[in-house]
Amino acid sequence: MTAKPYDPTLKALVEIEPESWPALLGRPAGPTMVMDADVATVSGAADKVLRVSAEPPYLLHLEFVAGHDAAALPRKLLVRNGLLEDRHETRVRSAAVLLRPEADSPQLTGLYERGFPGEEIYLTFRYQVVRVWRLPPDPLLTGGLALLPLAPISAVTEAELPGIIQRMGRRLESRRARRRAEVVWASAYLLLGLRYSPALAAELFRGVVSMKESSTYQAILEEGRTEGRAEGAVAEAKKMLRLQGDDAFGPPDSRAAAAIERLDDLPRLEEMLRRVRTAGSWPELLGRPPTARRGGRRPAP
Repeated sequence: MTAKPYDPTLKALVEIEPESWPALLGRPAGPTMVMDADVATVSGAADKVLRVSAEPPYLLHLEFVAGHDAAALPRKLLVRNGLLEDRHETRVRSAAVLLRPEADSPQLTGLYERGFPGEEIYLTFRYQVVRVWRLPPDPLLTGGLALLPLAPISAVTEAELPGIIQRMGRRLESRRARRRAEVVWASAYLLLGLRYSPALAAELFRGVVSMKESSTYQAILEEGRTEGRAEGAVAEAKKMLRLQGDDAFGPPDSRAAAAIERLDDLPRLEEMLRRVRTAGSWPELLGRPPTARRGGRRPAP
């Protein structure tokens, strides 16, 4: 399967019915709309941000997790929570939605604190953790349509999956639901792959919908491929920058190494690669803004 196909899958689910998600988290409901999640280059983009017009209004910040890098997530949630509140001047509720047991970590307690030894805690940040595999399936099957694809990866056994798929089918028979059925089925099929084999997924969905002929399924896969190619290009550029920079300046200190790791702008990385030969140090390379080039020549310093 393509790299991180669940990212565009969950993006599609959040967008087709945003109001489903506050209910999943037990948060106050109200008219809900998707917001721009790109809070800052330094922190990356949050997975999804929703504006909920409850009383009082708030932003719901969702981070969907399926990988093994959840240990550092509490700090990232804190950073993105603060940046979102600063940008939108609205209070923010943050939640980590873990899609499979392999994504769990002892660090995900719902509480992130910072302090110095022997002193009082100076920072307390609370966030919500949802472990999908522990959720009972009934609220997912009877709640918002966007939650249906989570039911097969909730607290159900493999033997119960056929019945879960049948109940999903009955929910999607109404006229209103049929307009969203293709997105729901394609998302359910892809998310099932996080927990079970492709062969089992194909068997369970046989006769429900032809995934190979589903335009939504193909669009989700293509978006995943595109994101994977972009991430691969950035990773390769970082690798080349380290190799060339280490040769020119020696290994970077911890501050410079962290700055390199945060870089996710491919054009900037390519510009920095061109400047390795003329920069005098890692700080100069990382701190100097990109310069325009004319006729293939670099401006005189």
